[in-house]
Amino acid sequence: MDSATQSSVDTVVRDIAERARAAAYRLAVLPTTVKNAALEAVAQRLETERDALIAANEKDLTAGEQNGLSSALLDRLRLTPERIAGMADGVRQVAALPDPVGEEISRDIRPNGIDLRKVRVPIGVIGIIYESRPNVTIDCAVLCLKSGNASILRGGREAFHSNTALAALLARSLDETGVPAGAVQLIPTVDRAALNTLLRCDDRVDCIIPRGGESLIRFVAENARMPVIKHYEGVCCIYVDAAADRDMAVSIAVSAKASRPAVCNAAENLFIAEAALESHLPAIAQALAEKGVELRADEPVRRTLESHGIACKPATEEDYHTEYLDLILAIKTVADVNEAIAAVNTYGSRHSDAIVTADEAAARRFLAEVDSATVYWNASTRFTDGFEFGLGAEIGISTDKLHARGPMGLHELTIYKYLIYGTGQVK
Repeated sequence: MDSATQSSVDTVVRDIAERARAAAYRLAVLPTTVKNAALEAVAQRLETERDALIAANEKDLTAGEQNGLSSALLDRLRLTPERIAGMADGVRQVAALPDPVGEEISRDIRPNGIDLRKVRVPIGVIGIIYESRPNVTIDCAVLCLKSGNASILRGGREAFHSNTALAALLARSLDETGVPAGAVQLIPTVDRAALNTLLRCDDRVDCIIPRGGESLIRFVAENARMPVIKHYEGVCCIYVDAAADRDMAVSIAVSAKASRPAVCNAAENLFIAEAALESHLPAIAQALAEKGVELRADEPVRRTLESHGIACKPATEEDYHTEYLDLILAIKTVADVNEAIAAVNTYGSRHSDAIVTADEAAARRFLAEVDSATVYWNASTRFTDGFEFGLGAEIGISTDKLHARGPMGLHELTIYKYLIYGTGQVK
């Protein structure tokens, strides 16, 4: 890239960030009624402009096919009438949620009479960097708006036409309802230089949330000058205890691995108690095999499955650390819940992990000692999702330990400040 082009890209991105900063101050005090009216306008336009959105999406799908995108990636990219209707429903669900801005978290009257109140406020300006799925444009924009934040959206090359159409729809909806200009902006280029500039705008942008593959997230985390809220990968684990109900274990394992293997909350590892090898494993493995799942396992598991005529490949140490995002599952034998906890904390990515058992004491140990953002007892990891958690939608899933952890909704897009009411106190 020549210096003139670089300068032009820098100027565009910095101007966007400047407008977002100006909008953020006004959004922080924007009435809930105005925000909800804007969200309803977005939902209505999604419905009335459906055909135009699908036409723009077709351009991305055609380019994706020409560029050799896999069927799974094309599916993530595709907008259908049903998916657009689902997006509109999601916007209305966010509008129906309580506004977190101004919520009083705590209050304390100090001995000197000072009234100390801790209240929720927006973070400010949030940059969202994402790949493939155009619905992220809507999800992130409406969550940021409802929580009083300005958003800067930087979508991927493969969804450029779709994202551009959705951003224009958002701009028209917000303008007609009195939302400050600059509240939601899409960076109008997929040039990597624009991303580099955005990551240096720490004087205007308060945090970055990357959504996409591990390489993108690591690039953002290593180059951003502002805080980054993230998860690198989803190596999620299921532990089947000897006290598990077998049918429940089968159902949860199939759901967690095979219902949608290319998402971050799909299971990649199955740890099974040694005492459950004969009683539980064959039924679980057979059900997974019928769904097309390739099994990779340690020696005790392979011996058990071979005796039941079920195919299984040897697992390497690396297999247990791998996010396959495919119909592949690594299986490992553990002695008991103690070894299971150690295995999850060793091989998992602190995203979503589950225990299947009727032993309450074992379950409570697992829930307490597994160091992950979401930990399940007798349920599939596939529920780690903003919609399933009642958040309306999510802006991402965090495995960090500062500020936000797990699916991020409206509350996670706020921070707090202290308001102090006095009657003349001095020190």
